[in-house]
Amino acid sequence: MFGVYELKRQADLRMEFNEKLQLLRKQKGLTQEELAEQLFVSRTAVSKWESNRGLPNIDSLKAISKLFSITIDELLSGDEILLAAEQEKNENARSLRTILYGLFDVMNLVFFFIPLFGEQNGDFIESVSLFAMKSLESYMLVAYVVIFGITSVFGIVEILLQDCQNYFWKKNHPFFSMALTIAATLLFILSQEPYIAFFQFWLLIIKGFLYMKQP
Repeated sequence: MFGVYELKRQADLRMEFNEKLQLLRKQKGLTQEELAEQLFVSRTAVSKWESNRGLPNIDSLKAISKLFSITIDELLSGDEILLAAEQEKNENARSLRTILYGLFDVMNLVFFFIPLFGEQNGDFIESVSLFAMKSLESYMLVAYVVIFGITSVFGIVEILLQDCQNYFWKKNHPFFSMALTIAATLLFILSQEPYIAFFQFWLLIIKGFLYMKQP
């Protein structure tokens, strides 16, 4: 097979994965952009692999193996196989955490309709939904709708981008999510809505726990 023959002939099985990938790509006359197109990944991903800043996930490794007619065992050393497995595990855990962040944020849509807001009714305060409040000032209603709306939309974006490899997004979306929850918690504390403030506070605690657990 072309890939195996060339690697063995040049004693390149001792090379690291990034060096093997560069060699195989150049032997096949491909640019990074062309290789990325054949593997259905971004050119940035190929550049990262070739500069030894990460390893492909299992699906990309299978695609590379098929493209160059070489086994995964010949592409990766023993240590690299362990590293790739650990990387895959971390990526799966990160995707799950992103989905959970997204679900918690989308949950804000529910807060429009469940009775978590206090409404004065004679000598009593009864629990009502947001849109059932009659004494709420219009500017406060707008503030509540805005914070719920922005957080919910951001949650949908998080779910859609659960597998996004952009470094800025991966690093910062938990901070954006927690910042929105902090803003909501403070808003409801200041407007003296203890029930919804309590729920927002616990969402913040859970998000903080998820963030502390990430590798």
